[in-house]
Amino acid sequence: MPEHFILQREHFQNLLDTLHKGGYEVVGPTIREGAVVYEHLNSVRDLPVGWTDEQDGGSYRLKKRSDAALFGYAVGPHSWKKYLHPPAVKLWQITRNGNGLTIQEEKPAPQKLAFLGVRACELHAIAIQDKVFLGGDFVDANYQRRREGVLLIAVNCGQAAKTCFCASMNAGPQATSGFDLAMTEVLEDGNHYFVMEAGTAAGAEILQKLPCQAATEQHKQKAASIHENTARQMGRSMDTAGLKELLYRNYEHARWENVAARCLTCGNCTMVCPTCFCTTVEDATDLEGEHAERWQKWDSCFSVDFSYIHGGSVRNTTKARYRQWMTHKLATWIDQFGSSGCVGCGRCITWCPVGIDITEEVRAIREGDLEKQNAAETSHGNS
Repeated sequence: MPEHFILQREHFQNLLDTLHKGGYEVVGPTIREGAVVYEHLNSVRDLPVGWTDEQDGGSYRLKKRSDAALFGYAVGPHSWKKYLHPPAVKLWQITRNGNGLTIQEEKPAPQKLAFLGVRACELHAIAIQDKVFLGGDFVDANYQRRREGVLLIAVNCGQAAKTCFCASMNAGPQATSGFDLAMTEVLEDGNHYFVMEAGTAAGAEILQKLPCQAATEQHKQKAASIHENTARQMGRSMDTAGLKELLYRNYEHARWENVAARCLTCGNCTMVCPTCFCTTVEDATDLEGEHAERWQKWDSCFSVDFSYIHGGSVRNTTKARYRQWMTHKLATWIDQFGSSGCVGCGRCITWCPVGIDITEEVRAIREGDLEKQNAAETSHGNS
């Protein structure tokens, strides 16, 4: 059986129809309020046909393409965690019932979701959150219920944004694992088609229901050239060699004060990040004391209240909060979960109001560290 298949553009609606017939709700990219976001899809017409995005530090704009590509953009502000780890979740509610209380635990209803258009960096992000919520001794049951019914359909990137650096994080631009189906969109010489491959039995079953044809070596080589070209387009890069140790030995680096002078502590970077998972718990009651609810909501380590304990906040300065976020993302995350918490999607750069660039901050700390080491060696040589 061939490993790769071709699905012509005119048959792409068949993929959505097949998913719907299989009981899946299809979630994918569409345009809302000037951005590519993830919402429920019914038709190919719902996709951002013929649109791309231009991104840079603190800048995001949609722009018309010269073709009718379905996935001709990088990534928008949404990540798939909004469906797997929602911004607000009711944990339970309590109602007074005569002289007693009725406690009702909230559980997500079973559902089958097909995520269409998942990028390679986002597959890595989902795998990271799987490890956070499903690994170890303490499993998040709500996350588990949502995750179990998800079909992942990846789209390999055909272009990179100026803020992308997934290639240097070994997280893209080509999806190599973690998907049920993966595709590369090809537009050349008037032809518009998708090179498809299955990653699981569920993906292979869907492929069998589509009007596909076996891919030739020429088709596969064209897809490979698109992946290679996208990797060369990366607007940023991050040197990860010894990064954990670098940050640990530069806990008092002057760069932390530099970035603190620019940071607004708005938390945008944590909200758009596909791997950040911090939450808080809030209780609400009615005025009569007859009904109460407990909610889990997204929180951010950039909030001064996030580290509040009796006596005050542990991290009460911008310097301390930015350092906590970046050091956790790139260093202590490795100690906790065995991998970096960054996948190089670049969202934190694009959606930072002042354009703070995590790759630039790492580079500055690395350069300062090298200067300090060189100075120490020179001093030792002269002594």
